[in-house]
Amino acid sequence: MFVGAGGAPGLGLIAATMAGLALACGGASALNHVLDEDIDRLMGKRTERRPVAAGRLPAPRALEFGLALSAFSFVLLASLVNVVAAALALAGNLFYVLVYTRWLKRSTPQNIVIGGAAGAIPPLVGYAAATGDLTLAALFLFGLVFLWTPPHFWALALLIRRDYEAAGVPMLPVVRGERETTRQIVAYSVVLVAFSLLPLAWGAAGPAYLVAAALLGAWFLELARRLRRETTPRRAAALFHYSLLYLALLFVALALDAVIG
Repeated sequence: MFVGAGGAPGLGLIAATMAGLALACGGASALNHVLDEDIDRLMGKRTERRPVAAGRLPAPRALEFGLALSAFSFVLLASLVNVVAAALALAGNLFYVLVYTRWLKRSTPQNIVIGGAAGAIPPLVGYAAATGDLTLAALFLFGLVFLWTPPHFWALALLIRRDYEAAGVPMLPVVRGERETTRQIVAYSVVLVAFSLLPLAWGAAGPAYLVAAALLGAWFLELARRLRRETTPRRAAALFHYSLLYLALLFVALALDAVIG
């Protein structure tokens, strides 16, 4: 939203957009609980106590709840923000539920690569909320999250590989092993960091962002290299937790760059 507005957007617009996105994400999560009820019971403590899997909430009620949140998200965004942002949030919701959860997650080790598009849509929603449109800058934001998702999620998948294996979910560490997973983590990390520096090529960001992207990216690559060299739970956890901080700080740098630029 800051990038789209070229500065600080109004607080009312921020609140409405965040509320609409929260509803969309909550709706998608509830629908995920319904569709993944069977495998949630098999994936250990992390998922077996979820409301639907544990039987505390009937699946039809969870379905109604998820659909209601998703519908309310669209109505709120369309009414208080704009139709473009509402349509994008709904598209992300449907892609996550129907394409990733229902199909890709259970059918291919590339599930998180393709399915990562769902998680990359919120920046588009924010940009569209501020502008009513999408431009090359919005697609850059989408690309950052899209390329960040595989190394981030595969680091987690290394930590809970046995859970996915027990449920028969073909995550990359289960299907291709740890060595291939760490190789792809390094490859995607290199592409991610290079992509994050693209604004340097066309002068679309100031020095503050570029310095932040370079420093944050250098440590991301170092953690990926260490994981590749020594594939242990400690190394995987270090990369996973840092990846969360990396993305947050990268977007903070973009927002600050828009304000001071």
